[in-house]
Amino acid sequence: MSGRGGGRGGGGRGRGHDPGHGQPSQSLPRGGGRGRGRAPAPAARQPPPQTAPARQPPLQAAPTRQSPPQAAPARQPPPQEVPAHQPSSSAESLSKEVSQKLALGPPSSTKAINFPRRPGFGTVGTKCTVRANHFLVDVANSDLHHYDVTISPEITSKKVNREIMKELSKTYRASHLGNRRLAYDGRKSFYTAGALPFESKEFVVKLLDTDRGQSSSARARKERQFKVAIKLASKPDIHFLKEFLSRRHFECPQDTIQVLDVVLRAAPSEKYNVVGRSFFHPSLGSKGGLGNGIEYWTGYYQSLRPTQMGLSLNIDVSARSFYEPLMVSDFVTKHFYRPQNLKRPLSDQDRIKVKKALKGVRVQLTYMNYPKSSKIVGISREPISQLMFPLDERSTEVSVPQYFREKYNIVLEHTYLPAIQTGSEARPVYLPMELCRIAEGQRYIKKLNEQQVRQLLRATCQRPNIREENVRKMVQVNNFDADELVGKEFGIHVHKELALINARVLPPPMLKYHDSGKERSVSPGFGSWNMINKKMVNGGRLDFWTCVNFSSKFMNMSNDFCYELVNMCNSKGMVFRETASIPIRSARSDKIEQTLSDVYRESAGKNMALQLLIVILPDQTGSYGKIKRICETELGIVSQCCKPDIASKFSKQYFENLALKINVKKYVLNDAIQKRIPLVSDMPTIIFGADVTHPQPGEDSSASIAAVVASMDWPEITKYRGIASAQTHRQEIIQDLFKINEDPQKGRSPGGMIRELLIAFRRSTNLIPARIIFYRDGVSEGQFSQVLFDEMDSIRKACASLQEGYMPRVTFVVVQKRHHTRLFPTDRNNSDRSGNVLPGTVVDTHICHPTEFDFYLNSHAGIQGTSKPTHYHVLYDENGFTADLLQILTNNLCYTYARCTKSVSIVPPAYYAHLAAFRARYHAEEDMSDSGSTGGSRKPKDQSVDFRPLPSIKDNVKEVMFYC
Repeated sequence: MSGRGGGRGGGGRGRGHDPGHGQPSQSLPRGGGRGRGRAPAPAARQPPPQTAPARQPPLQAAPTRQSPPQAAPARQPPPQEVPAHQPSSSAESLSKEVSQKLALGPPSSTKAINFPRRPGFGTVGTKCTVRANHFLVDVANSDLHHYDVTISPEITSKKVNREIMKELSKTYRASHLGNRRLAYDGRKSFYTAGALPFESKEFVVKLLDTDRGQSSSARARKERQFKVAIKLASKPDIHFLKEFLSRRHFECPQDTIQVLDVVLRAAPSEKYNVVGRSFFHPSLGSKGGLGNGIEYWTGYYQSLRPTQMGLSLNIDVSARSFYEPLMVSDFVTKHFYRPQNLKRPLSDQDRIKVKKALKGVRVQLTYMNYPKSSKIVGISREPISQLMFPLDERSTEVSVPQYFREKYNIVLEHTYLPAIQTGSEARPVYLPMELCRIAEGQRYIKKLNEQQVRQLLRATCQRPNIREENVRKMVQVNNFDADELVGKEFGIHVHKELALINARVLPPPMLKYHDSGKERSVSPGFGSWNMINKKMVNGGRLDFWTCVNFSSKFMNMSNDFCYELVNMCNSKGMVFRETASIPIRSARSDKIEQTLSDVYRESAGKNMALQLLIVILPDQTGSYGKIKRICETELGIVSQCCKPDIASKFSKQYFENLALKINVKKYVLNDAIQKRIPLVSDMPTIIFGADVTHPQPGEDSSASIAAVVASMDWPEITKYRGIASAQTHRQEIIQDLFKINEDPQKGRSPGGMIRELLIAFRRSTNLIPARIIFYRDGVSEGQFSQVLFDEMDSIRKACASLQEGYMPRVTFVVVQKRHHTRLFPTDRNNSDRSGNVLPGTVVDTHICHPTEFDFYLNSHAGIQGTSKPTHYHVLYDENGFTADLLQILTNNLCYTYARCTKSVSIVPPAYYAHLAAFRARYHAEEDMSDSGSTGGSRKPKDQSVDFRPLPSIKDNVKEVMFYC
């Protein structure tokens, strides 16, 4: 199971008491208590006020104590058994207060945050049954023992470690290990189903070294000797796991689940290539080429999880890209060039590209008499024909081709290619590319190009019924029960049938369009609808616009294209001026920056600031990011880019989609207009979405980018303002939610993304938010506690910095798309046209967390392949959401996505945050290091990488949803 870094506090969830204050606190609940019973309900469960507050004065920082703003309504006193207190008056003391209330230890600590208990199960919707790729696991009452392992000399390879422990078990099992089988994790631990005959012991293990060849004299394989120290560490208890699964104990015994997970993964880890929690091997399914020397392998994902139905083994089919086992020279040819291009030395730019592609790849030397392998650390600057090295102590230098001709009688063909560099920087070893084969089974972790992505999707996209059958086959292939370690030693039984679970299909919301259209409202069917006979509820006005066409292939279509687009926008309720404010023009793709600057200057000279620039992109890809960066961060122009090959088709559907993107507020939820959305319509509510995107693996010099969006149009909740910020490489916690700005002239002042968005909400609505709903994307289970702790602290500080005592109620929901749970319909009546479960299918039973507030929601219609539901997990709730209220709100929001007339798979605030972060990476593209140099070692994990702040987005661009 993908754990959360230790168990959670299972005891009291009561709040502390601060003498001298009697108002209810909005601080976070305490974790880590010792009590094992169900804790009393928190004060946040009090029903919220049902009337909206009057309009308020602007939010402002208040250094002195004053009355709380009226926008944060007085709250009901909490139950008597849950004491409460007034929050501190300053942001600094507030941070200290929150820290005291969150008993956070290190990742291995059992003192973790208590997340909200499930408030009950949902009842709304049409009941149905679905199957999920979860398999029930029964566990015998084994006497589990955990032993620490220390191997000397230390080995970093899990594969070699497993070979050492396998040899130890083979040699000493009968004589010293009490005939116990060992479940080894590849690192520092192994587990047994009973005690070994000792608590501490050291063994010597001899392992044949297949990578060092034969001795020149004895012609015998060399042996490597290891010392293996074993020491009893702990005795995980199955009883506590069963108590937790039966809801009689609320602290998850993560150590016990870890034991069982290692047992179930032991055999596959020895047989297959391990990638994270997945296993791959050609025997597990199809494999095929993706182009450029890359291929895909089929495999499966496996994870043991605690659920309401008991322990569940989540298994899903998977595919990953691997290097083809080619000669390195053939890989370079496939990856970069045609064969005739290898008849001359590489340019410096090409050499850097080749170096970046090959660094870290393990190769096998084909000219040796034994299986020798090495890892590439770089490539030589010179081609091998010019690469000289000393042959003997007399410093006699020879070239690489001369050495191989004289030593091995091999005549090298590709003498213009550089040599592979292995060994170390101090003592490099140079090898010809044409004599080295890429070792099989190495994962390709770099970004796939568009063609490779299409090939991978085409090869792995499976209809639900086919995917379900393949999942069954993976379980049958593993045959866990027949495994000596799993079935006989540890007494673990894995059921072979997919879990059959209760689900519900939530009704779609009614969508309101403008009253002047023939159809004023629509109730979507199967997650989709259209704009026929409908007009946008709030059509925008565009008086100043023009178009630039960078396509040489379709340079004559600009006027006709704009004519059709303007007509479509006007027919849908916009007021779009028919003639461009400055002349439409065509331009060369190598003159992008100059052309955009000319357009900006021309419009400014006529005192007509452009409201929209329509851009037909160049025929070759790669200019989109540059255009967006120039328009949004340098010139302050809102742009709409169009791909020339698609635009040239003049499709009515395409023009309709463009109209939707240009005018974001095309429709609203009817319940929003009627102010009938529970826990949203009753008082000013701001909905946030937040996400952090990280650079591709291997990009150690690039920053991570955090983005936050927030709704600006309560009660309609369709328009979102977005902000992005660069932060430390691979840092998941958002660092700029709240910050203190240091200015030599102005001194210290509060800032940050939450504060800026709250002020923007006030400007937009003339109201102060009394409630915050925070959808946080991209957080893994192991990060839940720390992300909640740090980001809730930042939200509190941002609110307190605006006005003394300002503490809106917060609901913090994590949105997870990167999981492997799939839902399959049990009959055709409960499926859509693609064979997937219906849009609105929600599951909060069986496969969900035993005690916490989470659910799976499939909010979209399937198009191809198997739909993936989104997993929502509530980490904090002061607004008293029931299961039905949060599930319905989340599902309804999925029908408000600005870019299409379809429901989407992930709640739009989180979707928008992802888009905003993605757009910000375009803005930073030229600022981020992209030299391609891969010399030297990777940056240590504990050493942060410097990053540059993102360029600022112009204010007029911020006012629109520019990232859509």
